[in-house]
Amino acid sequence: MVVFEGLGSGGDSLVGDLLVLIASVGVGGYTVLSMPLLERHTPLAVAGYPVVFGAPFLLVLSSPYLLDLQWGSVGVGSWAAVIFSALFATAFAFAGWQRGISHIGANRVLVYQYLITVVGVASGIVFFGETLGIEKIVGGAVILIGVYMARRQ
Repeated sequence: MVVFEGLGSGGDSLVGDLLVLIASVGVGGYTVLSMPLLERHTPLAVAGYPVVFGAPFLLVLSSPYLLDLQWGSVGVGSWAAVIFSALFATAFAFAGWQRGISHIGANRVLVYQYLITVVGVASGIVFFGETLGIEKIVGGAVILIGVYMARRQ
């Protein structure tokens, strides 16, 4: 409801929906399966190794696009953004996620995954001028109520 501005809108894509479902299962599986590793390693190590070893696969998958890129037009600001994203938005964010898992457990941490959609939509409205419709308000309310209900004692 939040992303597609209502169920059954014309822009729905079954492939996109399946990719979101696969991604959700992947994040949930990664979170649960990483718990035993957190008993032996630091959250930064548990978060860092998948990033380091996943980067080559990402480069292989993106190689057709990288070959077409006009490398001379890539400025210092773009490189700084990539480095910032790799170090802070990825490594430290995952380390914080893993730290939360190690302290309060996967079941309690995974509930907060749903807030990503709320923050993303709110950011789109604030920074990119997207419209705030009733569908986004209702969808956001459903997410917030769900997180509240899952977290209350």
